[in-house]
Amino acid sequence: MQRAALAELGLRDWHYQLLPAPPELFGEIVRSLGDAGFRGANVTIPHKEAALALADAATDRARAIGAANTLVFHDDGAIHADNTDAPGLIAALGASPAGKRALVLGAGGSARAVVWALREAGAQVIVWNRTAPRAQTLAQELGVTSSAVSAPADILVNCTSVGLRNSSSTFKDLPVFPESLDTYATVVDLVYRDGGTELLHEAARRGCAVIDGLEILVQQGALSLEAWTGLPAPIAVMRDAARHGSPRPPDDPRIPSPHGSQPAPSDARSAGAGPDA
Repeated sequence: MQRAALAELGLRDWHYQLLPAPPELFGEIVRSLGDAGFRGANVTIPHKEAALALADAATDRARAIGAANTLVFHDDGAIHADNTDAPGLIAALGASPAGKRALVLGAGGSARAVVWALREAGAQVIVWNRTAPRAQTLAQELGVTSSAVSAPADILVNCTSVGLRNSSSTFKDLPVFPESLDTYATVVDLVYRDGGTELLHEAARRGCAVIDGLEILVQQGALSLEAWTGLPAPIAVMRDAARHGSPRPPDDPRIPSPHGSQPAPSDARSAGAGPDA
């Protein structure tokens, strides 16, 4: 996706590649990237909190969410952190959620970004989690409400991993039922899998607008690309590459690199981009 975007922008000497980044070496590796010619990096679990902590500066949203997925390396050596997951969700919705009710399923890191984004955009947010105290804690920290059961809403967002591997358990593990999905105008599933998730299949059958994790990946990736290059992202090209190229799940690690593409070991958790030195 990012490689297709760089080619479309005519940045032929830029490269985007996976880099090995085991947790114990993450800080050391990231601090060396600027001098190596990198312009930026995408960061995913388990490094998002560490990425924020090592940055010299960060956006307000990254600090509020407590995690960064995008790093920019400046010429003076400073590292700037941002979280594009939050605005990526809002962009994927296609319309402002202001004044609408949103039910968010989950209370992990991705749910925190989603709750913050929806709240900042003016939605009334309700958080559900299988472990109720976690939902209560997240809701209290971000100034929204929590519920022990599903609640009526205009927007449903699944931030759990339910449906990633075993789609048959979807409606056993989530507090919603197929026949009630038509009460939501929009259903969002952060999970992406080839062929779509059972949640989105059932929602589409009932006339809901549906948004999958790959679209959110495209939107947040576009914002990262713009931060690195200063150029408008070719979103249509990125979407086409993600859907028809070799799409990867949203939690797949990526970082842009100046030295061309090369295989990365299975413990890689970062990706970097930049021009050839």
